[in-house]
Amino acid sequence: MFSAEQSCWFVRKVICWRAAASIAWAVLLLPPTTAVFVFLGRFSLLHPIQTISECLSLIANASAIFSLILLCGVILMVGFLNLKYYTVIPTIACSKIALLGQLLHPRQFLNSLAHCIMGVIVAWCCAITVGGRYETLGYPCKQSDGSPQMCLNEYHLLLLLAGAFVGFSHSLLGVIYNMNYVSFHTVQQYKYLRFKGSLPLVVKCSATQALYSVRNYIVVYLFLGYIPRAWICKTLNLQLNSSAHPLDTIAGLLDLSLLYHLWICATFLLLTWYITLLLFRIFVTEVYSFPVQSSFTEDAHQCLPNVLTDKQPIILKFLALQDLALLSQHSPSRRSEVFSLSQPGGHPHNWNAISKECLSLLADLTQRLVNYHDTVATNGRAKSLSTGSERKTSSETSVISGTDDLMSPRPTLLMKTPASVFTRSIAGSPASPLTAPFTPDLNSPFASPGLRRLTAPVDQYSPWHGSVQSPHIMRRAPKLWSTSTDSQANGSIPPSPPSVPNAKQDYKPSLLAQFLQNRKEQVKHFLGKRVLIMYLFNKLPEASSQALFADSQAHIWALEGLSYLVEASFSEDHFGVVQTALPSILSSMLVLQEAVDRHFKLPHASSKPVRSTSSMGDSTYKTLRFALRATLKTAIYRITTTFGDHLNAVQMSAEHRKRLQQFLEYKE
Repeated sequence: MFSAEQSCWFVRKVICWRAAASIAWAVLLLPPTTAVFVFLGRFSLLHPIQTISECLSLIANASAIFSLILLCGVILMVGFLNLKYYTVIPTIACSKIALLGQLLHPRQFLNSLAHCIMGVIVAWCCAITVGGRYETLGYPCKQSDGSPQMCLNEYHLLLLLAGAFVGFSHSLLGVIYNMNYVSFHTVQQYKYLRFKGSLPLVVKCSATQALYSVRNYIVVYLFLGYIPRAWICKTLNLQLNSSAHPLDTIAGLLDLSLLYHLWICATFLLLTWYITLLLFRIFVTEVYSFPVQSSFTEDAHQCLPNVLTDKQPIILKFLALQDLALLSQHSPSRRSEVFSLSQPGGHPHNWNAISKECLSLLADLTQRLVNYHDTVATNGRAKSLSTGSERKTSSETSVISGTDDLMSPRPTLLMKTPASVFTRSIAGSPASPLTAPFTPDLNSPFASPGLRRLTAPVDQYSPWHGSVQSPHIMRRAPKLWSTSTDSQANGSIPPSPPSVPNAKQDYKPSLLAQFLQNRKEQVKHFLGKRVLIMYLFNKLPEASSQALFADSQAHIWALEGLSYLVEASFSEDHFGVVQTALPSILSSMLVLQEAVDRHFKLPHASSKPVRSTSSMGDSTYKTLRFALRATLKTAIYRITTTFGDHLNAVQMSAEHRKRLQQFLEYKE
């Protein structure tokens, strides 16, 4: 529709400037944060006046100014990494081996290396500002014969290695807790209020994580501290002072002053990085108001109806859907532009584009849920639903023809959730469902032979060809949300294709191929019995359900936007443009509601995860499925409450009308 240059206008003009503003504020907050750190690092309970005078004298020190400049450079680098790796759709690992693959990715290796270097720089700045025994790496000492030499200051080395360790731990925890995930707040607040409200949590997370990191670092240095110490001495030609007690011992590390300075330096490091991350999240998720229509052709790609159809960048689509939800609820003047007709021609292009995209999102999510449920049921991990929901007549399961094009999956408008999921699903054959990453891999060495027999292609000469193999599924009527509109309309099962001779039925593998296949099966069977292997490859509880709803924030906004626009159209739509799409909107919502209800009957789908407050990782994606279910029910009630008995005149199937009556009677 538009060129690549037009598609990335939002990144150049909005996202980059927002990221720059967040970095600028982080740099401005660095001096007061550093001042607090210097005061806490040099504080002495017995000499408070001396502590204040030393802190004031440090302001004019050249080394302190140079350290502050280096810290500003680190903040710039952290802000650049936030802009480079942020995402609005989290990457959810469905197994331990998938998480291990993310941690061992080459890009993650470079990211960890960058954080280690930045950690060393921050630790060096901390050593300079704290001073005392941490100030220099080497100091003059005397040998046993009295000759002068340079000895290693192990306290300084210990602090530098602590910075590298904390930086490395931070990069790993960023992958585990999805710290690059940027969520959108439901309640709109000013940036200052959001920062003020989140600052205590940032300080708490920094102090807690620093405490755990120092604990782990002390254990590592106790066993492996001699390795970097010997390497530094050999590289820089430094000697070990025989009179000084080594720090890679229990007695050397049980120094309260040393442990305190390690903890306060790690807290300062994490606090500056977390503040930068918090400011980036606040600025990049700020509401952006898109024009509904423009008088100039060259600005048409920046209007809301056109922006909603853009696939990249994803942040643009999310902000457009957020703006749609807000304008449909709070802006009557902009709603009138949505309901307006084009001149000349008198066509509701704005409403058609917005409603079509929203209904497409709902249809894609419905199709995804149906494919996931069917795949799970096929694998024997879920029972069939109640008899009442299975045995439906053809009249009850038919869908009106106006929604046929909306309910069919459209690959060009798919919302990716997450990106790694859709890379594999889109690249696959049409027969592979969107839920392929959430189901066992049949080529995996741990797939059971019974599962492969169930999913193996049926011979065309077999009596089971063209029919369902399970007698329980044979008694099923067509499902409510089946994408086969022909079978829904006719109420009959489509005939099986005519049998054709199998060209490969006489093919016999060679002895070598049979031998290799048998060896392969033996290796699979052997590895499948190992506890560690099964621990790595088993599915994590709730991970598949969380990954399925990872992008549901977009669907929540689509539901809110549609429902509020339909509600407002009762009194504001003077041309009746919304009434023509009302059957499609209601049918899509009802179909999605039944798909969501069926999903919540699966194991682990209805269990709410415990929300962690000890990490800066945003865990709101874990509860998106609950928010979607509540928003969907609220959206249907919003429409039924507004229109009431007028909905009886809307054309829809008997099953949809029956479910809609439950909402009209407030029984759902």
